[in-house]
Amino acid sequence: MKKIVIIDGGPRRNMNTAQMLQKFAEGVKTANEGNEVKTYRLYDLDYKGCMSCMACKVKGKASNICKFKDPLTPILEEIAQADGLVLGSPIYFGDVTGQMRTFLERLCFPWLSYNDYSLTAPKRMPVVLIETMNGLPERNNDNGYGSMEHCLTVALGAPERIIAYNTCQVKSYDRFELASFSEPAKQQWRDIHWEADLQKAFDAGRRMAGY
Repeated sequence: MKKIVIIDGGPRRNMNTAQMLQKFAEGVKTANEGNEVKTYRLYDLDYKGCMSCMACKVKGKASNICKFKDPLTPILEEIAQADGLVLGSPIYFGDVTGQMRTFLERLCFPWLSYNDYSLTAPKRMPVVLIETMNGLPERNNDNGYGSMEHCLTVALGAPERIIAYNTCQVKSYDRFELASFSEPAKQQWRDIHWEADLQKAFDAGRRMAGY
């Protein structure tokens, strides 16, 4: 049996990122009902990024798990014992959400040694990075998980990336000042691609579960 931790860095509970992560979780459970899947929504938590308290670097007490105590602490401790990690975020202004970035600071900074600049996580595990965005494959400004992806790769292993492009931002474009977008064109893209995007997330869940 495996324990998979899913981190939802999106602000909306039922939109694109949340749906992709739900499909991933279904894939894990379909592979084996005994697998445990825990999903945490960062927007539901009251936490901050790295506080530069340096508690993880104290001589004789150094830790590769963040020592600052707040609602994020038990989740970081849980990830340290997990068998797989999934991070999902919409792309805003070319980057993951601020909540995801601050989460990654808390996750990754304790891995970094200032003695030799190595990156050592408590446990190596498979990682999947899921992104949802308004951009197209051939036209977007996506920086994704940025420098943090390097930290994840070194400490945990090369992640798998799943990207859903040209997603619908709202259910009805008539209600908002979004004149640069064509709702029919958006819907046409969704009709062609969205189920395939969800299937990619589902299949990735099965792969992480070992099937």
